[in-house]
Amino acid sequence: MAEAQQPPPVTAPTALPTARLEDEHLPAVSSPLNPDAAASRTRREKKATFKARGDDADSKGTTKKRKRSTEPTHISPMRYKLPLPKAADYEPPKAPTFSPIPGREEWMESSEHVYNRKSFRYTKAISDPSFPALQYHRQTETASGSSFEPEDTSPHVFFSSPNCTAVTTQKGFRMARATTGAREGRYYWEAKILSGIRADPMDGEPRGHVRIGFARREAQLDGPVGFDAYSYGIRDVSGQKVHMSRPKDFANADFVEGDVIGLEICLPSLSLHRKVAEGTYNKAVDVSDDLDPIAAHEYLDIIRDRVPIRFKNTLYFEQYEYSYQKPLEDLMNPAPTASVGAGTAATDPPNPNHPEPSLRTLPFSSMKVYKNGELLGTPYTDLLAFLPPSSKPPNQAGAREGFDDGSLGYYPAISVFRGGAAEANFGPRFWFPPPDLAVDEDTEMADSSDIKLNPVTKKQIAGQHSNLRPMSERFNEQIAEDIVYDLVDEVDFWSQCIGDTEADMNGFSEQGTTALLDPEASDVLGSGREIKQLVQDEV
Repeated sequence: MAEAQQPPPVTAPTALPTARLEDEHLPAVSSPLNPDAAASRTRREKKATFKARGDDADSKGTTKKRKRSTEPTHISPMRYKLPLPKAADYEPPKAPTFSPIPGREEWMESSEHVYNRKSFRYTKAISDPSFPALQYHRQTETASGSSFEPEDTSPHVFFSSPNCTAVTTQKGFRMARATTGAREGRYYWEAKILSGIRADPMDGEPRGHVRIGFARREAQLDGPVGFDAYSYGIRDVSGQKVHMSRPKDFANADFVEGDVIGLEICLPSLSLHRKVAEGTYNKAVDVSDDLDPIAAHEYLDIIRDRVPIRFKNTLYFEQYEYSYQKPLEDLMNPAPTASVGAGTAATDPPNPNHPEPSLRTLPFSSMKVYKNGELLGTPYTDLLAFLPPSSKPPNQAGAREGFDDGSLGYYPAISVFRGGAAEANFGPRFWFPPPDLAVDEDTEMADSSDIKLNPVTKKQIAGQHSNLRPMSERFNEQIAEDIVYDLVDEVDFWSQCIGDTEADMNGFSEQGTTALLDPEASDVLGSGREIKQLVQDEV
């Protein structure tokens, strides 16, 4: 039998990085996986790195506004002193377990994984010996392409196979959100209705219902697409469009079993989006989306405040999920005397220059709908902005506002109702490809004179002149972005270690290296300092 593969050797420093007590390894507030965390931990003090956000305090303690700098300001993610990893932490995370549903053996239930809920989100993590500066872990993925992620669906959603592209439920409306989301540019995906309104009404009553659309991180998973302000949906009944639970006429015909509904989303460049989010958008000046494609990324500071935890011997990063905001709740359920923002009436519609950031919309944004390859129209334009401060974490101790963690965007989503079922196709080969779907990068285009390219990536700039791309292309891009963000975090943590100890700068200690290779030694070394084995509440 072949010997078990060992992690690569690491350079040993002279001492072990300083570790804190067990209860201090936990997040600042309770979560589904650590319900007792808040009781044993005090609120963290803000560090000096948080200061460069626009305010200065004078000697009397009062605060005065400072003129905003035109240079990008880097804010460090929260830093935790973590225990050394165990040997098992270097193994790839396990994929969810799938078991058949009694009486419906063609569908399977996923288990042995966490669920995103209660203002917390979880992403898979793995230890990496090349990350020694108090981080130790990086993000990883078990999926091989765009699909629906069991961790990011309602607990009552079932899948047709481990590839997680077809979904159903026996409950009321439940939603599944895709692994990849759009942040800028034009993307297309499609969904085939497997079970729903029958093609021939004489065959009987509908076998459930289906809604499809796009949903942000804040969208409710235990509800239909279009339930709140954070998602835009199309329902199978009469082909109506639904946003904030308000059905409106659109296709004027049912979407029945066998129909393939294609959805296209168009989002402006991040540079224009940033102007909207910061309140500097000027309609008279920003007359098109042909802006500098590098500008937004120069100012883009991805901050991921997260901590690794264990769930059934699998590592996850736990971090705050973006949450509902009152202005959008008031927009959805307006009160007769309510007001939004300072001196702004609740009836003031969302627009790019709205005083309330969460009610700002994106110019040049839209969502188109196709049925069996035929364009039905554009049910939505001027989609709501999602970059901070339009999106915020929950109002809890330890959650810092104003940061983009790289996950914000619009995600393909399907919601199913009592037996309704649908299968998603994220490309690149579609059942009914739209006519202007982007060709392969190696293929010559007939006329590319009006195509504007990013001078760094040599890819097309998002916006009016970009080609329509399959949603599947975002998967590899998103993986690459996560790798870059991990490396940036490691460099950031490494630079912070310079002021600590030589051990922090040099990596693991000699004793720590033994712990990595010997699980028993790791248990002894980590005694009293190891992250707890945490269990999520049963659904």
